[in-house]
Amino acid sequence: MDIERIRNFSIIAHIDHGKSTLADRILSLAQITNARTEKAQILDSMDIERERGITIKMNSATFDYKAEFDGNLYRFNLIDTPGHVDFTYEVSRSLAACEGVILVVDASQGVEAQTLANLYLAMEADLRIIPVINKIDLPAADVPRCLSLIEKSLGLDPSEAIPVSAKTGENVKEVLESIAKLIPSPSGDKNAPLRAMIYDSYYDSYSGAVMKLRIKDGSLKKGEKIMFMSSGKTFIITELGTTAIVNNPCQTLSAGEVGYAIAGIKSVEDTRVGDTVTTASNPAKNALEGYREAKPMVFAGLFPVNGEDYPVLSDAIQKLKMNDSALLFEPESSLALGFGYRVGYLGLLHMEIVQERLEREFNLLLIHTAPSVKYRYYDPSGEMHEIDNPAMWPDNPLKVTSMEEPFVKITILTPSEYLGNILALLQEKRGEQENLIYLDDGKIQILYSMPLSELIFEFYDKLKSCSRGYASLDYELSEYRKTSLVKVDILVNAEPVDALAMIVHKSRADMRGRQLIDKLKELIPRHQFQIPLQAAVGAKVIARENISALRKNVTAKCYGGDISRKRKLLEKQKEGKKRMKQIGSVEIPQEAFLALLKTDE
Repeated sequence: MDIERIRNFSIIAHIDHGKSTLADRILSLAQITNARTEKAQILDSMDIERERGITIKMNSATFDYKAEFDGNLYRFNLIDTPGHVDFTYEVSRSLAACEGVILVVDASQGVEAQTLANLYLAMEADLRIIPVINKIDLPAADVPRCLSLIEKSLGLDPSEAIPVSAKTGENVKEVLESIAKLIPSPSGDKNAPLRAMIYDSYYDSYSGAVMKLRIKDGSLKKGEKIMFMSSGKTFIITELGTTAIVNNPCQTLSAGEVGYAIAGIKSVEDTRVGDTVTTASNPAKNALEGYREAKPMVFAGLFPVNGEDYPVLSDAIQKLKMNDSALLFEPESSLALGFGYRVGYLGLLHMEIVQERLEREFNLLLIHTAPSVKYRYYDPSGEMHEIDNPAMWPDNPLKVTSMEEPFVKITILTPSEYLGNILALLQEKRGEQENLIYLDDGKIQILYSMPLSELIFEFYDKLKSCSRGYASLDYELSEYRKTSLVKVDILVNAEPVDALAMIVHKSRADMRGRQLIDKLKELIPRHQFQIPLQAAVGAKVIARENISALRKNVTAKCYGGDISRKRKLLEKQKEGKKRMKQIGSVEIPQEAFLALLKTDE
């Protein structure tokens, strides 16, 4: 296919604005799917995506389309992207493989926080943006209002906006015509040495590592020896092709095209996303500019319930890293839970999805410790230490001269009637106001700075409940600020449980300690002996509860005779329970480790 006839584009939008449905209709029009093979969310390949109705992993499809306006045949490469704020890294990577985007706006909801965030990503990448107003078949659809928002809030040309119904297929053909007309063709030199960007990869149990490539310059042929420019390692291409729901092998991929490549690569480290692939016989001089590294915002420990499953977890998390390049991890050991991994996530939904995928796809039973963020402290010599595990926080306060915690810039879009509730919530979460912008459609854009640790602690749930689900949220890491932090240790049966320790702001320590102890009292089952629960800051106990023993004193076999016989039997039982307490271990269920997130009720 001539490079002038290639169109590479992504679909971006706020969560649940109809990206996947629009992709379904486009593929149906392109006759990639038919009445027999068609199904909802066809590009969402994982069961978990279908169950939750969200896109987690970007997916691509290549097809040919004959445009009506000039009668030419075009090669379209479509990439469907996630909408949730936790998966913004997937969106930014997919945009690097495109020249244009379709920005979808819900006709009934209008512009939301992620609409703006994804628009800014597309503008940073200097892409051609085509606005599409979706769901015009809904009774609440307001197309004139959306056209006004596209002009005033997004700064785009409303005359290019296409009102469509992805559900019924109305006007979707206009979208394909606009893609052919408005999105520019890729730039690249077919005769230059090969330079191809790995924009995604996944692990296949039969083929090994499968790379998804965007060919920038030159061409790639089956059987050719390739070289990774970051490591210098070489492999021979065994299969090459494009994707359209299923893989379609071909002999050559040329400049401007998007496709996949298999080269018998078994090690997951070799196919690093953002790396440049070139040929070993005629290597390119300069590598392509890679992606910025994903910055994890939330850290948690991941441990197998059965200690002997650690090698299985180790293998599973390496393979999952192939499918999820934003996942960062390192080995960790805990006195309470044994060997596991400290894992960095982009957010709480990302954390939930990773645990569910590991449990489903690799048949594991896992325990997740409570999420934490990355704090900093400075020792007397002025050296900075970064801590993402509360167990690593120094017990001696003399070792800490100052502390810092990460702050995020958050953007909330909400109808004006919920402003008071949301501002009260932000105040409670130690937020600092930066700006309030009153938009034309009765909505308000709230810009605030707040600690990341407060954002991960029930903030999203509370925002949805105090705005009846109408507020939308976007956030990004901004800076570290000086603060006053303490480590709260949790002692179960007088033994500190490192996996339950938490770092909190000094003003919240007593309240959080008390709430957690109350919650643990409900969650930890009763044993044969009394279990004391304590929350302590250093040597000072700030909260205490007792879980009473399961069995009462038994006097059934003591009948008749003097009261002293009964007392003697009770004393004997008391001694037995004391001995049991010394050697007894307390079983702590999985729910207890996540109680740190759910205490504020």
